[in-house]
Amino acid sequence: MARAERGKATAAEIVFDHVWHHYPGRAVAAIQDLSLTIPAGEICVLIGPSGGGKTTALKMVNRLIPISKGDITIDGRSVQAMDVIELRRGIGYVIQQVGLFPHMRVEDNIATTPRLLGWPDEEIRSRVRELIELVGLDPEEHARTYPSKLSGGQRQRVGLARAMAADPPLMLMDEPFGAIDPITRERLQDDFLRLHQTIRKTVIFVTHDIDEAIKMGDRIAILRPGGLLAHYDTPENILAKPADDFVARFVGADRGLKRLSLRTLREIELLDAPRDAERSDLPSASEGTKVRDALSVMLTSGNPSLLVTDDEGTVRGMVTIDLITALLSTAERSAVS
Repeated sequence: MARAERGKATAAEIVFDHVWHHYPGRAVAAIQDLSLTIPAGEICVLIGPSGGGKTTALKMVNRLIPISKGDITIDGRSVQAMDVIELRRGIGYVIQQVGLFPHMRVEDNIATTPRLLGWPDEEIRSRVRELIELVGLDPEEHARTYPSKLSGGQRQRVGLARAMAADPPLMLMDEPFGAIDPITRERLQDDFLRLHQTIRKTVIFVTHDIDEAIKMGDRIAILRPGGLLAHYDTPENILAKPADDFVARFVGADRGLKRLSLRTLREIELLDAPRDAERSDLPSASEGTKVRDALSVMLTSGNPSLLVTDDEGTVRGMVTIDLITALLSTAERSAVS
């Protein structure tokens, strides 16, 4: 059976319906009455302080941790009613330390779940090559390489490819980029967001980093200690109007600046550039640059103005520190109102 016939949906709606989890011997539940809906094809980030239950909530979806009370459904099907092996084979799972099989080459690591599902060898080979390319590696160079010969970032890419191998509608990602250096981490974040525009899976993503949550999430669920849901909404809405003082403190006093990281220069009204802009010494940035990053460029260069160019390098306009300050003031007023 072809892949397109096996998996009819590319993403699945996930619903937590008054979910609880009690660890044996603990007086307080790790997750308490958690209810939220994750629309199909969106990235939902779970974040909170230590003891907030974010990893517990994630692992209840594939029943690595049992549900004490309530239910979790995937496209209307209760995870508790599904065969646990069937459930886990239908979910991509990516963890911080990757968990690749060290005795297996990259191609065999990626092929693990399709082989368990009985895919034909030719289809497995095609899927493996497709995924190696999709995550930014070279099939000729990396397919027959052992994990020990790869960098940390490359291993994480292989782990991501393995999680997507059977084309699951849902992916669980438990601090997937947490053990990687900052430069590689940012590159992997950007690459995954680009990849998600293509694959459009439903993703539950655990992190302890609020900046990563804002960057990665279509929606963010902030959990209090004890697994209580404090705020569930889009990054923009959480930064604009935190539900309470706990959420406001958690996202940080610089939430106005953080809101600037949600917009690109393409999304704001630019000033007219000088006539001789191409010959000027003004710094420049592309239209896809985040407004917050543009502000950083101006502060670093010591120049209060920045040219904005399209993908071909043609100047489209100009942004200034004063213009961004006005945007920031508007964001702060909106947060207070």
